[in-house]
Amino acid sequence: MLTGNKGEWSEIYTLLKIISDKNLFAGDSDLNKIESLIFPIIKILRDESKGTYEFGYESDLVIVKGTDEEFRIPISLFQEKAVYLLSSLKKTTSSTFSIPVIESFINSFNCFSLKAKSSIKSDIRIIIHDQRTGTMPKLGFSIKSQLGSASTLLNAGKTTNFIYKIANKRLNGDEIHLINSMYISRGEKMHKDIKGRIFKILEFSGKLDFERTENSVFENNLTLIDSALPEILSEIVYLFFTSGHNKIKELVQEISEKNPLGFNLETNHPFYSYKIKRLLTDIALGMTPAKVWTGELDATGGYLVVKDNGEILCYHIYNRNEFEDYLLNNTKLETASSTRHDFGSVYLENNKLFFKLNLQIRFLK
Repeated sequence: MLTGNKGEWSEIYTLLKIISDKNLFAGDSDLNKIESLIFPIIKILRDESKGTYEFGYESDLVIVKGTDEEFRIPISLFQEKAVYLLSSLKKTTSSTFSIPVIESFINSFNCFSLKAKSSIKSDIRIIIHDQRTGTMPKLGFSIKSQLGSASTLLNAGKTTNFIYKIANKRLNGDEIHLINSMYISRGEKMHKDIKGRIFKILEFSGKLDFERTENSVFENNLTLIDSALPEILSEIVYLFFTSGHNKIKELVQEISEKNPLGFNLETNHPFYSYKIKRLLTDIALGMTPAKVWTGELDATGGYLVVKDNGEILCYHIYNRNEFEDYLLNNTKLETASSTRHDFGSVYLENNKLFFKLNLQIRFLK
């Protein structure tokens, strides 16, 4: 029996829904459908362990071609099962679950797994008809669902730590101990009071100056995208931990007003938002902190977003402006485990004092 979480079942929902819709609907930065940007679907490709399956159309039938079999299924069945699956996903409160009716249906055309083949970057590939250019590009997508918990765009690790030197003040042992003993209660657990620790450093007349990222590959990846990105991100991460802002759009607006890098803003060039959009796009298309990034877009190329009402919107590098705006408007920073990723404490290295902060980016729910 197939079991999975809401995110995994959302892959099957996406397959059934877009097959029955016969069109891809582009979305804007606020997750609204762009009525003038609709792409008729020619064919859908899904990679299973047994091979690639093609879903095409012939009148009111869906033609499913596998490795050695062909199935002809009324499109109305895909519509019916998509509605049933959406209703099931909305009702359930379980972390993992089975849906026998849907499993039986997808088994009928030799689909036996919830997730696409793991060695393939795209969750799904779609051949569309672009009515503007008359071409039929094959677009790869990763599926992001709002029906389950929000997914991460950039996972935290020691590789995403930013190191700040404590300047202006040489803290003594008692002050360091006081700072590092500051904790805050969240539920039944105690967590480092990172905001409180930073403010205590400032109270002792200290100042956090960005030194470097902990991981040189990550710093070089950022520099490759834009030479100013390491410093810009260090300012955004610091602002996140010292303010009430967590949405990237708000953090970028705040940094743009402060202009810590001293860009010439006389002509209103969007320096900060432009550079952060480039970063978010490269992360979405394959850049990871620990692997050397060459700029080759070897990932999916775009996202299919399953909204909580079941509507599916597409964002693709093919429509770069909408894709970048979506990423900027629908992501946030969050605090990862400071214990696991070793940040949020004053420490001594080469007779200098340092403090680490961490970057993790998650989609808004």
